[in-house]
Amino acid sequence: MLYQCLVKKLIRWSFKKLAEGDQEALLKGLHPSFIHHFPGHHALGGSRNSLSSMRRWFKRLFLIFPDLRFDIKNILVRGWPWNTVVAVEWVDRATPQDGLPYENQGVHILRLKWGRVVSIKPYLDTQKIDEVCKRLAEKGLTEAEANPIDDFREF
Repeated sequence: MLYQCLVKKLIRWSFKKLAEGDQEALLKGLHPSFIHHFPGHHALGGSRNSLSSMRRWFKRLFLIFPDLRFDIKNILVRGWPWNTVVAVEWVDRATPQDGLPYENQGVHILRLKWGRVVSIKPYLDTQKIDEVCKRLAEKGLTEAEANPIDDFREF
């Protein structure tokens, strides 16, 4: 029970840091062999497993959604410190550079090993993100139409 409370506090802190744009605090919480998979065929899609790719991905995320914030609805924690699964239900909101409001809802499934994130998989309406990226690309934001930052893409 105490462990679950500590993990929930860590998760709330992490989403607060995300809303503050503090990518370095988030990167410190990643396990050396992590994977971040963001679904969809848009500028934020793809899978990453290196810190340099995650830095580039966060930079793009904050460029597209500069004031991204999360309203955490529920956090579920299961497992032990060496193998923890966390489900985070949320609603996120932002005002992209074109001024039109953005809102989405979803769930992040996280796997932790000794307090460090091994796997991040969000489940959300990727069509909404794709629509924002297309709008911003039409306004000239080249990062919004860029290929996904993907460490596993075949060339």
